[in-house]
Amino acid sequence: MNYRRIGKYIGYIWLIEAVFMLPSIMLSLADGQQAAMNSFLISMLITLSLSAVLIYTCRNAKSVFTAREGFICVGLSWIALSIMGCLPFIISGEIPRFIDALFETVSGFTTTGASILIDVERLSRGMLYWRSFTHWIGGMGVLVFMLAIAPKDEGGRGFTLHLLKAESPGPDVSKLVPHIRGTAQILYVIYIALTILDFCFLVAGGMEVFDAVCTAFGTAGTGGFGIKRDSIAGYSPYIQNVCTVFMLIFGVNFSCYYLFLNRELKAVFKDEELRTYLAIVVVSIGIITVNIKGFYPTFEETLRHASFQVSSIITTTGFATTDFDLWPSLSKAVILCLMLVGACAGSTGGGLKCGRFLLLLKTLRRQAHQILYPNKVQVVRSNGTAVPEKILQSINVYFSAYAMIIALSFIMVSVDGLSIPTNISAVISCFNNIGPGLDLAGPAYNYSMFSDLSKFTLIMDMLAGRLEIYPILILFSHTAWKRA
Repeated sequence: MNYRRIGKYIGYIWLIEAVFMLPSIMLSLADGQQAAMNSFLISMLITLSLSAVLIYTCRNAKSVFTAREGFICVGLSWIALSIMGCLPFIISGEIPRFIDALFETVSGFTTTGASILIDVERLSRGMLYWRSFTHWIGGMGVLVFMLAIAPKDEGGRGFTLHLLKAESPGPDVSKLVPHIRGTAQILYVIYIALTILDFCFLVAGGMEVFDAVCTAFGTAGTGGFGIKRDSIAGYSPYIQNVCTVFMLIFGVNFSCYYLFLNRELKAVFKDEELRTYLAIVVVSIGIITVNIKGFYPTFEETLRHASFQVSSIITTTGFATTDFDLWPSLSKAVILCLMLVGACAGSTGGGLKCGRFLLLLKTLRRQAHQILYPNKVQVVRSNGTAVPEKILQSINVYFSAYAMIIALSFIMVSVDGLSIPTNISAVISCFNNIGPGLDLAGPAYNYSMFSDLSKFTLIMDMLAGRLEIYPILILFSHTAWKRA
């Protein structure tokens, strides 16, 4: 096990995190929020100090870096990132309890958007900015960001495809270009460009600059932390429609945008996952619009709320324009199913992913055909290409782990004695990085009523869901820590 290389990476992660605290410091200074500014300065100093110690201590690390070390590095990095990231909340006293501050920070970095805050508008602007920014950096992944800015010599030896695979969502992660560093740079250029475009549309609709920045961060990272008590409900229909469109945009596999920029339009339009994603969105909007007819005064408002909530839930963003927990059972059932399916692989969205869902259905169909025709060789295809059995097997194992973690977490959270809809929807929502659930975990409420044990369980669910389970599970594997 290359402990020094892992330690060096964590040191770099903390260095990047400390630099990212600078805008919050300047914003707090401009607002005259002395306590908030001091908390960020102290947090930055602590983070920089620990970073310097790790980088210096591990400066002579060997360049060998295996898949096992990649998964462990990603898991530890996200935990380390979250612990340092929650310090400003604790030191300032704006979220004084460690478990609450950690819950809020992990929810931010994992782009979940579940909050323990009863009144979010009481936070200073520096804290609100930091809280929203965690969505943005967590959306594409801080390790992917590190890969994008890594020197070329480091990219060839230490920063390997193992990190990209461990942090990026989807059943199979591949390079867009021959070099990993180039792939990471392309991903972030597209990500930044779309974020800026979203921001411009929001400002054009009359949204204040600060609100637009925070909302764009939440939309791009499909995170969903609102800076208002009512999330997006208080903004104009134009703003809500802009958010609807951009949530759907960030739920698409970023490889499609790369193909689009390279004018490979045929490949984009033939992408089965993209077509499945769009079909689910259209059908869900249609069902809910019909089902909630009469809840709102006009058809336009009905369609707008249905479209917004479908886009918000399937992309696992978690913004809200209305309390969908008041909708009829059919609409809530559709919402719950969308929580499980999630967005496309390779997007900033969470969930099972449309790609996995599609391959699971195809595998199920093949299994049924093999029962009828046992001697016939049948191949599962995606976009006209045969899917390797290794990938199909990994998806089946992933789905098994997915179901077992949800079941175990549901049992642990149920110790609090809250209602079954509250508990199961909270677990599904946190594990799929969505934010709001149903009942007491719905969009009109928050997660403050859960016990510390339940909050810790949901924290682990958020991390496991964002990192596609394995990096977190491997941390608890005894064999993973043995020397090769």
